[in-house]
Amino acid sequence: MLSALLDGRALTATELAYAARITAQTASTHLAKLSDAGLLTPIKDGRHRYFRLATPKVVEMLDGIMAVALENRPRYRPLSRQAQELRSARMCYDHLAGRLSVDLADFFCAREYIVFGDEGGEVTDEGTRFLTEFGIDLFAAGAKRRHFCRSCFDWTERRLHIGGAIGAALTNRCFDLGWVERMRHSRAVIVTQAGKRGFLETFGIGASDENRNRMKSE
Repeated sequence: MLSALLDGRALTATELAYAARITAQTASTHLAKLSDAGLLTPIKDGRHRYFRLATPKVVEMLDGIMAVALENRPRYRPLSRQAQELRSARMCYDHLAGRLSVDLADFFCAREYIVFGDEGGEVTDEGTRFLTEFGIDLFAAGAKRRHFCRSCFDWTERRLHIGGAIGAALTNRCFDLGWVERMRHSRAVIVTQAGKRGFLETFGIGASDENRNRMKSE
C-alpha cells in the first residue's frame, strides 16, 4: 500500500486494498496502524476518505528499502515487465525518477545549469535562464516550504536525479506539455510521441527501450 502511494497521489482504502490484493477490512486495519505511526496522512473529502504519504521523508525511507532489496536480487533473475517500466520512468512522490530522470540530471549537470553539493543543488544563472525559457516559474517553485533543489538517489539506476521543488516543477512542466502520461495502477509513466520529440530536441534524450516498445504497442 505504501508503494502504491509513492507517486504522490492520495488513494482511498478500497484502491489501496486492490493494490495490495487484500480485503478492505484488512486494509483498514493496516491503514490505521500506518497512520498512527506517522507514515500516512488521512484526508477527508465529504463522505470519502483518502490516504497519502505523510512526508517526503517517508518516500526516502521506502526508496532506501527498495535499493537494498534490489541490491540483493539474484543476478540471474530478469526484471519483470513492471519492474522494467518502473526503471525506465516513474514517479518518485512528486518528481520523475528512473532512467529518464537520471538523463535529465546529466543534462543539467553537464551544462552546469545545476551544481550539486553536499547540502543540495544550486541553480546557476544560466540554469535559471534555461528553466525560465522552458516555462518554469522559479519564484513559484521556490515559494514551497521544501528544499528548492536537491539530489535524490535513484534506487534503480544507482545514480542521482533532481528532486526538491525544481524536480517537481520540471515534472509538472513535462505533464503540462503532454510529454509524459501516468500509467493506471502503477507509478510508471509513459513517454508520449510528443515527449519523444521534446526530450530529444530540448535535452538530447532519446526514449528508452521500454518506452519505445510501449509506444509501438499503443
